[in-house]
Amino acid sequence: MAEIVKFKAFCLERYKYTHNLSGLETLTLFRKYDVLEYIESFYDVLHSYGEKHLIADIEEYISTRQTA
Repeated sequence: MAEIVKFKAFCLERYKYTHNLSGLETLTLFRKYDVLEYIESFYDVLHSYGEKHLIADIEEYISTRQTA
């Protein structure tokens, strides 16, 4: 479980850096679209992705949730 928590933090930090957001902005966005739950549910697959692919996957997930 600790590895999943670390991975969520990593995803949040990398997304924040990539999109030049504050920590609060990123956390608010992740909460609004349930990104942290998504990361936990698909940890087995996501943790094997490279950073660019991981960020692209999170962007796509958020994008599909915004249009739903």
